[in-house]
Amino acid sequence: MAFESLSDKLQNIFKSLKGKGRLTEADVKSALREVKMALLEADVSFKVVKQFIASVQERAVGEEVLGSLTPGQTVIKIVHEELIRLMGSETTEIALRPGNEITVILMEGLQGAGKTTTAAKIAGKLKSRGRKPLLAACDVYRPAAVEQLKINGEKQGVPVFAMENSHSPVEIAEAAVDYAGKNGLNVVILDTAGRLHIDEEMMQELQKIREAVKVDQSILVVDAMTGQDAVNVAENFQNKVGIDGVILTKMDGDTRGGAALSVKAVTGRPILYVGMGEKLSDLEQFYPDRMASRILGMGDILSLIEKAEMEVDEAKAREMSQKLRKAEFDFNDFLEQMRQIKKMGGMNSILGMMPGIPQMKGSPEVDESAMDRVEAIILSMTKQERANPAILNPSRKQRIARGAGVDISEVNRIVKQFDQMKKMMKQMPGMMGGRKRRGMMGGLGGMFGKLPF
Repeated sequence: MAFESLSDKLQNIFKSLKGKGRLTEADVKSALREVKMALLEADVSFKVVKQFIASVQERAVGEEVLGSLTPGQTVIKIVHEELIRLMGSETTEIALRPGNEITVILMEGLQGAGKTTTAAKIAGKLKSRGRKPLLAACDVYRPAAVEQLKINGEKQGVPVFAMENSHSPVEIAEAAVDYAGKNGLNVVILDTAGRLHIDEEMMQELQKIREAVKVDQSILVVDAMTGQDAVNVAENFQNKVGIDGVILTKMDGDTRGGAALSVKAVTGRPILYVGMGEKLSDLEQFYPDRMASRILGMGDILSLIEKAEMEVDEAKAREMSQKLRKAEFDFNDFLEQMRQIKKMGGMNSILGMMPGIPQMKGSPEVDESAMDRVEAIILSMTKQERANPAILNPSRKQRIARGAGVDISEVNRIVKQFDQMKKMMKQMPGMMGGRKRRGMMGGLGGMFGKLPF
């Protein structure tokens, strides 16, 4: 996951500060030297790192820290605040024209950054907010680009405007805006061509489109896994064409995080969204404060709640919460809970947002593939067996093991841990609470302690 290495290093640095009753100026400077190295290793721009460390040091060697009763925590607070400022302080949305006025969004970026998929993701988001988007296929060079956009548009329930290859991207953009006006659509998303690297021809094409149609928002899509190169690309696009915001893709991959920490400082333009997976729903609003908390191991409980509210069926969650309180849940309920967890991005994604969990080095990552084995075991049970696990005798377990393609010992382990979990839930009837958000999280939360994988 993004920032994992940086997060580990920063937490280790600050752990040593927390244990000291008083901090000297030398303590602070020594810790910040380590922070500087950690940021550089995360591929953060050298210029950005230099400015960041200077800002933190200016505050951290003053009375605010050295005279504090909890100096280590005060340093962490300052670093947290400076990280937020570095990434933009405020959450920024795509600016849209009011009412039925047409907003034109120009998608820019290099080939391979995920621009076409991101265009469809944005269209889906805007549609869910009551807008009427149109995707325009302006990439006439890349084989299958138009077809890819059509497939993604169909999945999102969004129309796609395309023309024959003999038409130029400028002509397609003009025709798309005209089509939107005649058909009551109020957002046009222009999916333009990318290149393997920045060249003058691509920049001129983008400029011609901007001259032909009134572009309201130019959004640059960059691959977060390219680190400092992503920042260089952003700077080039800003200088040559102009951008209003940035979307970082592949933030769920093994990225060091340098792009997210550098792009706002270098271009002056905000990060709007981050792509967290291949699914068309995997596009998250970028919150600088929440990202800073995750980097420092403080968790991101607000994003976790929002994911739950978006993905979890509230009525089912309430019903599950009642069953958990009374320890009346069965394997059907367990299967439903696992599927809800998958919809929310998987167990490791959820745990990564919970305060205190990311820095618990003693507990290994959850094996997500084990969830599939557990699901196979449950699906190999009959309806009666799922509803009443007490009837699972050795011969039934043997049949279930054969059906799931696992050893009977694995079936025994799942059943045993399921029983233990029920006993634990019976002893903790008040753990879910009653408020709406806590109720929605209750079904999932109750499963965290004893998941059998």
